Parts: sequence; C-alpha cells; structure tokens
Amino acid sequence: MDAVLKFVQTVNAYLSDYILIILLIGCGLYFTIRTRFVQVRCFGEGWKKMFGNFSLKGKKQESGMSSFQAVATAIAAQVGTGNIVGASGAILLGGPGAIFWMWIIAFFGMATIYAEAVLAQKTRVVDEDGTVHGGPVYYIKHMFKGKFGKFLAGFFAIAAVLALGFFGAMVQSNSIGEACNTAFGIPTWVTGLVIAALCAFIFVGGVQRIAAVTEKIVPVMAILYLVGGIIVLIGRAQFLPETVSMIFKYAFAPQAIIGGGFGMALKTAISQGAKRGLFSNEAGMGSTPHAHAQANVKAPHDQGVVAMIGVFIDTFMVLTMTALVVISTLYAGNGPLAAGAAEGIAKTNMAQLAFGEVFGSGFGSGFVAICLLFFAFSTIVGWNLFGRINMTYLFGKKSGAIYSIIAIVFVFVGSLLSNDLVWELTDMFNQLMVIPNVIALLALGGLVAAAVKSKKNE
Repeated sequence: MDAVLKFVQTVNAYLSDYILIILLIGCGLYFTIRTRFVQVRCFGEGWKKMFGNFSLKGKKQESGMSSFQAVATAIAAQVGTGNIVGASGAILLGGPGAIFWMWIIAFFGMATIYAEAVLAQKTRVVDEDGTVHGGPVYYIKHMFKGKFGKFLAGFFAIAAVLALGFFGAMVQSNSIGEACNTAFGIPTWVTGLVIAALCAFIFVGGVQRIAAVTEKIVPVMAILYLVGGIIVLIGRAQFLPETVSMIFKYAFAPQAIIGGGFGMALKTAISQGAKRGLFSNEAGMGSTPHAHAQANVKAPHDQGVVAMIGVFIDTFMVLTMTALVVISTLYAGNGPLAAGAAEGIAKTNMAQLAFGEVFGSGFGSGFVAICLLFFAFSTIVGWNLFGRINMTYLFGKKSGAIYSIIAIVFVFVGSLLSNDLVWELTDMFNQLMVIPNVIALLALGGLVAAAVKSKKNE
C-alpha cells in the first residue's frame, strides 16, 4: 500500500502542479474570451432559468430529466466531500490563500462548464426507448473521427468509470465513515454497510429515481449547511475582516504561513487550489456534462447558463462557507493554525473542529457529520449515473447491472481503506479525465461560440 501511495502521489504531483493548471486555466480563459465573458453576461439569465424550473417534486420525464433535475444531479455530484474535507485539506497544505486560487479556477470554470453543457446537449443521443446518452465521449467522437477519436473517448470512459463510479464512491463513503465515527462513535464498516444498501436501492431505479432523489436532497442540504455556516460566522464576526484579509494575503505570500521558500510555497498554494477546485466544482473534468445532456431544454444555451450556476453555488457559496468558517476559527485571532500546522488537526476533522468552536465540540462534529452525509451520499448517486453512462458506452447496456454491483462493493470497501490512498487514487483518475475532455472542448470551441451567438440573435 505504501509503494502504491508513493507512486500515485508522484503522478499526481506532475498532473496537478503542471498539466492540470495549464489545461484548466487555459481552457477557462479560452472560453471566457470566445464567449465574451458568458459567465458575467448571462449570470442573471442562468439564475432565472434555474429558479424557473425549481421543484422539489418535478414531473416524471418520458426520457431524460427536467432542466432543474439535471442541474440538481450535477450539483449533487459537485457538492461533496471536496467542499468540506477537500477545502479543508487545501487550506491546511496550501494556506488560506489556496481558496483565492479556487475562486480563480471557478470563475474561469464557469465558462468551461458552459461549453461542456452546450456540447453535451448538441451531441447527445436518444434511443428509441427514450434512454438518453450524452457526455464527453459523444462530443469527443463528434470532433475526432476514426481511431484517434475512439482512443480518446475510450481513455476518457475508462478514467470516468474508475474515477466516478468506483474510486470516487470510495472517497465519499470513506469521508462519511470517518465523520460519523468521530461525531457519533459509529464503526466505519457499519456506516459503509448502510450507505451501500441505500445506494443499491437508488441505483436499481435508474435515471428517474436518481433525478427524484437529487432534486430533493440538493436544495435541503445546501440550505442546511449555509445556515449553519452563517451562525458560526455571526459568532466569529469580529474576525471576519482578518479572515478575508488572510485569503488574499496568503494567496501571494503563502510561505509566511506554510513555510518553505517563496516559489515552492506559491506553487503549493496554486496547485492545491487547482486540484481541490477541480475536485469540488468539476468544471473541465467532464463529469457534469453527463447530467446536462439529460436535460430537456429548447436550446443548448439554456442548459449552459444553468450549468454555470452549479459552479457558482458549489464554489462561491458552499465551498467559500467552509473556508470562511475554518479560517475564522482555526487561523484568525491567534487560532491553533495561525502559526502553521498543529498536532491533532487534519483535513478530515478541520471542519468539525471549526464548527465546534461556536456550536460546541459535540454538536459541531455532529452537524458536520450530517452535512457530510448528505453531501457525500448525493455525490455517490450522481457519480454512479455518470460512470454508468461510460460503462454502457464501453460494454453495452447489459454491463449496467454488473457495474452497479461493483460500485456498491466499492462504496462499502471505501469506508474501510486508508484515507490518503483513496484520495490520491481519485485525484489521479479525476485529473486524467481532464486531458481528453479539454482537448475536445478546445477543438469544438466554434460550436460553443455559435450557441452563444445564436441565442443573442433570437
């Protein structure tokens, strides 16, 4: 296990420190310019279209999902452990300034995810029985014909099945198990068994049951977490100016809090922001297009602007809430991490300690554990759908049942394994998904620009 962990960490270091930063920021800049800042110009339109389709009990669709169900499924996948454990880890390793770089990644990522949703809509395939297939493998093959297209699509599909359906599910169940064990003393294997059973029930129901679950869970879990965070911030109001100041200060001078030389510290802050930003909002990774392809909308642009709001909610609302709570309690006002690392504090318990500063240790741990349960469970559900679509692409419809069984096993096993190895494996396959996805996105930039232009001319 140690040898595997070191190998995966080495691969991830090259991917996140160099390839990932270049691809994500480059792709986001390209689509920001190509769409003339669609994330700014169409921001209000995105909110209107999202709330225009808001429902906790949407109508059952003959095929696919409603626009709100699709974005709820996408947000379910986006808002997971990355928003609590991932954000905490980024702050612990890269300093409070890592959050600034997450914001940068997310701002440009809103343009990227617009492109992903538009292309997923344009290239989706609907079977005679109403089953909708869509996502990166379909727009990759649309752009690249022949063997090269098959190779890129196959590479992406394999990485997606492993990253989302299998290893990603392990990360989520691992985090749920750790949190429930810390807060309530429940053995991790018991938590894993319960989560696996619930997942089995939902997976069997297919797309319609997943849509029904996510449209109910997502609004409730987001509001619950944000309200809890606001209460903590009110309790730490005197430290909020210092908290915000630390995010910007340590974005450009991280060595002052995480140690080491300036160059290495800055690279750590940026790479942590990029890596955890990707894991959180998933813009450019190629996961959420699978959900947006399911949406029944009049024009691809309509789902594109709604998709942008998903990134905004994930990063600028939920993840930022985690950051403000953690920094205002553990860093600001001579907190335990003000001078750097402190013994007994890890990414898995940072949020619980932070909320415990205001709520009390018992209630704070319990609150975070419950929120993490909602977040991680909804992500498992969303990611399972995305992995299934790629499994079907690779091996046909009959592979769906086998895929679900394997995924359920991974959910249970994930609650038992080493946290570090689970996270590193998930990071590696998440980052490998980015490469073929971004290549196809950039090649199809003309189609995305045309979608924006056509909507403007209506």
